[in-house]
Amino acid sequence: MTQPTLKRSKLPLSGRIVMFFIRHVQQAMASLGELWRNPVSSVMTMAVLGVSLSLPAALQVLVKNAETITHSWNGAAQISLFIHDGQSDRAIQSLITRLQVYPEVESVSFISRDDALKEFQAQSGFGEALSYLDSNPLPAVVMVTPTQDNATPVRAKQLLQKLQMEPEVSFGRLDIEWLERLQAVVHVLERTVTAVALLLVLAVVLVIGNTIRLAIMNRRDEIEVMKLVGATDNFIQRPFLYTGVWYGIIGGLLAWIIINLLVWYLDGALSNLLGLYGSQIEMKSLDFSELIELLLMASGLGWLGSYISVRQYIRAIEPS
Repeated sequence: MTQPTLKRSKLPLSGRIVMFFIRHVQQAMASLGELWRNPVSSVMTMAVLGVSLSLPAALQVLVKNAETITHSWNGAAQISLFIHDGQSDRAIQSLITRLQVYPEVESVSFISRDDALKEFQAQSGFGEALSYLDSNPLPAVVMVTPTQDNATPVRAKQLLQKLQMEPEVSFGRLDIEWLERLQAVVHVLERTVTAVALLLVLAVVLVIGNTIRLAIMNRRDEIEVMKLVGATDNFIQRPFLYTGVWYGIIGGLLAWIIINLLVWYLDGALSNLLGLYGSQIEMKSLDFSELIELLLMASGLGWLGSYISVRQYIRAIEPS
């Protein structure tokens, strides 16, 4: 009598895809449970990662707020055009009309010689001495305010050179050196953020890699048994990779909390400082898109640190 042939049942492609994701979710949840079963070491590792990730994130927040302050102070780039002596009111009015047509100019104001003298007397403290002068030594001045796009130091200087070509203008002055220094400081901060971020990225990868290495060593016997029953290296290493990802995600959330606390702590002092310069700007923290970028970067670093460890140590473990 012929024995019936047993056929191995195969899942369709859609079923295999669903089972693939189910197994990954199961192993991800199992790795999270493993962290929960070792709370002390897990919390300490996550705290180290949170502090390490918060340092470059804090510098990034500092640069972002510095750029906001610099952008708001660009409007302070005013150009003073000193008029030749002897220019008639008609010639000066013609100059003002031409300047208002410039696409780089937002507004134009005129200070006559008499108004300039009165302002100088009020602010200099030499009012009585100036009253003994036979004539007014101060020239008339046209104040030009560039548009927001042309208020940067480079474009404001280009506009100054252009305005000085007007025949009624004796010379021009642009008091913007302080803004150039501020922008130079911002550029230094940007480079500092990049350097510190690279160093701390390396530190995060090393911390997670060493943590996963210790976890592999603690489960060496379990890994040997799994290899004896036919488990592949990819199957064994998957929970450790998810552990590294969880470390990165939770460390990124801790870094976000630390950044928000720092912004809340420094906001009052910064508001008082900017108030002395006539600016009212609220300190900004990481927005939602930056939080997502931080979590993606942290989880990627966690995966990378885990991957380096599992590829090196799981392959080296063989059943004795």
